[in-house]
Amino acid sequence: MEEFLKEFGDYYGYPDGPKNINEIRETEFKRLDQGVVYLDHAGSTLYSELQMENIFKDFTSSVYGNPHSQSDISSATSEIIADARRQVLEYFNASPEDYSCVFTSGATAALKIVGETFPWTQDSNFVYTMENHNSVLGIREYALGKGASACAVDIEEAANQPCQLASSGPFIKVKPRAVQTRNTSKLQNEESRGDACNLFAFPSECNFTGLRFNLDLVNLIKENNEAILEGTPFAKSKRWMVLIDAAKGCATQPPNLSEFPADFVVLSFYKLFGYPTGLGALLVRNDAAKLLKKTYFSGGTVAASIADIDFVKRREKVEEFFEDGSASFLSIAAIRHGFRLLKSLTTSAIWMHTTSLSMYVKKKLQALRHGNGAGVCVLYGSENLNLSSHKSGPTVTFNLKRPDGSWFGYLEVEKLASLSGIQLRTGCFCNPGACAKYLDLSHSDLLSNVEAGHVCWDDNDVINGKPTGAVRVSFGYMSTFEEAKKFIDFIVSSFVSPPTKIGNGIAVNGRFAQLSSEELESKESIPGYYLKSVTIYPIKSCAGFSVNRWPLCRTGLLHDREWMIQGLTGELITQKKVPEMSLISTVIDLEEGLLVVESARCKDKLYIRIKSNSYNPRSDEFDAHDNNILENHNEETRINCWFTNAIGRQCKLLQYSSSTSKHCLNRNKSPGLCRVLESNINFANEAQFLLISEESVADLNRRLEEKGKDPNRYLEKLNPQRFRPNLVIAGGEPYAEDKWRTLKIGDTNFTSLGGCNRCQMINISNESGQVKKSNEPLTTLASYRRVKGKILFGTLLRYEHDAKVESWIRVGEEVNPERE
Repeated sequence: MEEFLKEFGDYYGYPDGPKNINEIRETEFKRLDQGVVYLDHAGSTLYSELQMENIFKDFTSSVYGNPHSQSDISSATSEIIADARRQVLEYFNASPEDYSCVFTSGATAALKIVGETFPWTQDSNFVYTMENHNSVLGIREYALGKGASACAVDIEEAANQPCQLASSGPFIKVKPRAVQTRNTSKLQNEESRGDACNLFAFPSECNFTGLRFNLDLVNLIKENNEAILEGTPFAKSKRWMVLIDAAKGCATQPPNLSEFPADFVVLSFYKLFGYPTGLGALLVRNDAAKLLKKTYFSGGTVAASIADIDFVKRREKVEEFFEDGSASFLSIAAIRHGFRLLKSLTTSAIWMHTTSLSMYVKKKLQALRHGNGAGVCVLYGSENLNLSSHKSGPTVTFNLKRPDGSWFGYLEVEKLASLSGIQLRTGCFCNPGACAKYLDLSHSDLLSNVEAGHVCWDDNDVINGKPTGAVRVSFGYMSTFEEAKKFIDFIVSSFVSPPTKIGNGIAVNGRFAQLSSEELESKESIPGYYLKSVTIYPIKSCAGFSVNRWPLCRTGLLHDREWMIQGLTGELITQKKVPEMSLISTVIDLEEGLLVVESARCKDKLYIRIKSNSYNPRSDEFDAHDNNILENHNEETRINCWFTNAIGRQCKLLQYSSSTSKHCLNRNKSPGLCRVLESNINFANEAQFLLISEESVADLNRRLEEKGKDPNRYLEKLNPQRFRPNLVIAGGEPYAEDKWRTLKIGDTNFTSLGGCNRCQMINISNESGQVKKSNEPLTTLASYRRVKGKILFGTLLRYEHDAKVESWIRVGEEVNPERE
């Protein structure tokens, strides 16, 4: 802290404000004392508890009504809305004579208004910087649909050009990319270009890198467009209007519209002060508003209309013309309390405070080195680390590299950060242009990634050796040095490799020694592996039942994960969403042909008839189509009602529906290819079997016990069943199963498919009918079982099925592995 304050003390903590940062946190953000480090303020900042208290006090002591009325309450509400409009305009230093504030459902809705009402013609151009949010790119559809051209551009800025006066400001150049058009036959002429309206769009601050755009662009485009667009296809287009997406940048440096008179500015209020969500604004110049062409009218936007003839008279005030339906008057009333908060701190002090934190983090990340001297972090858009420069907002975007130069996947960073109580953002942040530009992804890279199945929010974070997105941390007015320090400590402990050292003749890289292959083989030469338990989980995510012997079929253990519970909108319901599913018990009586399900929430057990001969393991033609449990509507209703009561939400029970399906579920619970296509599985995530070693669990418990010596922490001893294995083995050394290529249990052969990548589900425990969630054991496993972004524990197996042989697996059978 002392080191930080030496460099940033004049900027950090609101030394001249009504409260310093410590007082703000102690009085207005007590909920963050629970160990949460929130670093996604670019996504949404946090509301203040004092702010919410004032809002609720306002709402519980005042009466608000629909402003589309003449009653006293409605008139008073209208005045409050008008006052809120004035505050918004004041925040941007915009005169009500020049600008109007149109309330929308958010910045995206404001952008949509501009796109659909802009006076596009086939001679118009929509020009936008590469660094733009998808919601800005969406305007392109309106432009191209009307025959206009669209083009992404890069902005290059230099301090001064030769023979240029220093007082003339920076030199800005627009460099176009390929021009897009759907009207291949159009021919622009100089005369028509002069009449056509053109739109230039850029963000005040890039939400990918945090880089701020020079607002001189506004005046240059509007007043000196021939010079700045010289050499581009748009150089002769005369009539330009400018749109600024201020959603990201206005929390710390709102555009001054008296100095930079953009025609359109959009924002969302939750980005400013956390609450309300679902409310934004379009600030529009009054002269620009007259050019917009709105088709739809609604209640509140018309002065008069006649139902049975084509007649409508629209209202003339800009906000009344564009605000369809009743205003969100309670949310609008709430923003006054948010602005009061920002005004007390001032945006300049907020900028200084937040930027000091982002600069500190950037410098620390930039300085990190692995033990072999290789750099750890690649920062994007952070060339200038001078605090006096206003070119960067409080955002840090980066990717991490391993000592060999390969990339850590951003999902690995997000997963481990979450385990450490740090909330950050990963991906492309809905900014595909900036993502491609800074990650150096070509069009062929992007298209091949899509063809490979990569879409937004999936788990493909590195494809063909290149990251598909990045990690972003961003700071808000209530962020602290302690949070920034905790984040840096997390990066160092989780991703920086210390120098390789020699201990007891074994090369040790980092904190955790691994046995040499020779030692492992010598220890494994001692016989004694045997099968300790067999567990079947008929319904995915529900409790299973253990048996002494069980038949095998080509999908693994007969009836294992043959059913799953699905929400009525199609989503898969698992313990991740409904942890109480672990309390639903299941058992199958093969002789009776019954699946019996029990829940403490249901008075009666559920009996589901399954075909009596369906457990014949010799039947290679077994198909769930021939074993449909839902034979009639009444049966289906009975079963689904039972599960709806058991988990507390409407759902239905599905049975595996195709014996030829070779798909499994990916991170987003959508179909994805299994790692081995020849493997037939039911509703298992990756493989037919999960094997857990009792000795590996014991080693994990020893590590947890070491942590448990902290008197402030109690860590329970784990049972192997916590990991939902099908097979538990005993004997040998911890993690010996990592090296197994094949194994034989009794007379049955299995092939190892590698380690099982663990998720938060193993952090859910079921103690005496009570479901509890914690960060363990995943946090401890992450400290020593991480391989290429995966936290591995347990081994996935495929059963080598022989249709001609009836196979059973039995507890106590000897396990004979073949090592790699």
